[in-house]
Amino acid sequence: MQAPTKILVLQGQSPVYSQAVDALRKTAEVVEAPGIEQAVALLRTDQFAAIFTDAGDYLPLERALVSQQASLILNTIGEGVCIVDGQGHSNWMNKRLQGWPARLHDEIRRNCLEAFSQFQAACALGTGETTPAWNRNRRFALSLDDQFYWEMVVSPVIAPANRVVQVVAVVWDNTAQRRLQQKLDAIDRAGGELVRLESDLIARLSATERLKVLEDKIVHNVRELMHYDHFAIRILDRRSNKLEVVMSSGFSPEALSVELFANKEGNGISGFVAATGRSYICPDVQRDPRYIHGLGDARSSLTVPLFLHDKVIGIFNIESHHDAAFTEDDRQFAEIFGRYVAIALNILDLLVVERVSTRHRVADDVCAEVAGPLNDIASDAKAILADYIGPDDDMRNRLQQIVDNVGEIRRCLNQTAQGPAAILGLDEVSSGQNDPILQGARILVADDEENIRITIRDILHKYHAVATICSTGSEAIREIEQHDFDLIVSDIRMPDKSGYDIFAAVRRRMNTIPVILMTGFGYDPNHSIIRASQEGLQAVLFKPFKVNQLMQEIRKALQPAPT
Repeated sequence: MQAPTKILVLQGQSPVYSQAVDALRKTAEVVEAPGIEQAVALLRTDQFAAIFTDAGDYLPLERALVSQQASLILNTIGEGVCIVDGQGHSNWMNKRLQGWPARLHDEIRRNCLEAFSQFQAACALGTGETTPAWNRNRRFALSLDDQFYWEMVVSPVIAPANRVVQVVAVVWDNTAQRRLQQKLDAIDRAGGELVRLESDLIARLSATERLKVLEDKIVHNVRELMHYDHFAIRILDRRSNKLEVVMSSGFSPEALSVELFANKEGNGISGFVAATGRSYICPDVQRDPRYIHGLGDARSSLTVPLFLHDKVIGIFNIESHHDAAFTEDDRQFAEIFGRYVAIALNILDLLVVERVSTRHRVADDVCAEVAGPLNDIASDAKAILADYIGPDDDMRNRLQQIVDNVGEIRRCLNQTAQGPAAILGLDEVSSGQNDPILQGARILVADDEENIRITIRDILHKYHAVATICSTGSEAIREIEQHDFDLIVSDIRMPDKSGYDIFAAVRRRMNTIPVILMTGFGYDPNHSIIRASQEGLQAVLFKPFKVNQLMQEIRKALQPAPT
């Protein structure tokens, strides 16, 4: 059965009032209100199809309803609203503003009084503009203890004769936005610091030490700025499509040893992010089929891609002990910081390449500069030798020596410039070297360049060390697992294994065995240098290196640790 129509009747003094109400009761449910205030109160709590009132009460009731609706709106909106007079007194404020601290009320009134004075002064000038200066809003920023922030807009209330009688202030809480902006600014500053290198500091550091400076900056900022204690950074090796760990904190060795590839499926969240270039928030690792074990008791994770020149070069994975620990703001922060991390990791390569390629560029420049003069000397000497007729064999020998010396100069310069397959200063090593540090030392040398490994072996034999040579990373790892060694010397880049793979195999066998890595032209696609440096790498040699450099590092590695 349909409910009867409900009508609100405002009681009146008209002679026909009773008759009209009786007629309405026959067809509707009548609710009577003795006055305007009671009628407005009923309208707030109930729904009516119509209102019945004397004509004289209509306008007062309408105004009361409008006022009631305006008050409802002003008390419902998220902003604070108040009206302030020329003496700085607050004549009215909505419930939102009433709930804010009293100190904020004082600041609002002070700014409203300042705006009131500005409006009055502009009004007195009478500029006659289309939008008078006294009718323009004023904006203010407020803060309490540099922890909470608000913004407010103050507008004038204009009376007849264009007089400013009050101002209305609309105030809103801007704390979340300000803190977000502060965090973004802090990340931007940290990112700038991450990729900024102090020239006076860097000039005093070796290439390996430069890499360590950048590594420390990345780890420090991830912990101190981002507040992430459990994270891993993996770099994409495009030859194998494998995601190699370069830095980590809080992850178990078992988790870091899991092989992941940049594929959407079957390679965890990290593989999905690397393959798609899309960030991934995992609020509950137990319910996400993509999640692969990382942090021992992880409950949630965030993974973002590392972009360099719009290409994914790796991933930044963060994990937490808490459920749903990461928000969209965290994702945004991590993505921005990840851009800087990618740039910093790229600098790791560029710094090493700069160290070596600069040397080779100098050698190439020298070769180019002396090529002409050497050719002239050789040509002149040969011409004189060919034309010389006489019994003076000494003169002939001296001319031939000039030609031979030119050839030797060319050979040395070419050796210096030819790159990774060169060890310099071999002629300085003589047989029968007596060095108690190297005497009987068991040293494994791994390099896919035959002349490198053979040359190092021969040098070590001259110092009476026992050298084992391997041409592949897999062969080297087998030797490490089956035999005892005092030192490992390995190239960083081999066809089947990286330098870090060999370093890790050594650490699994015995944590105290020193490792020296070699690299040509700074090429380190798996970032073996920085990964191994975190875990105690002995040294790095940049090809072409001199024999005395090699022996210096080997001696340093074999010397017993100080007691």
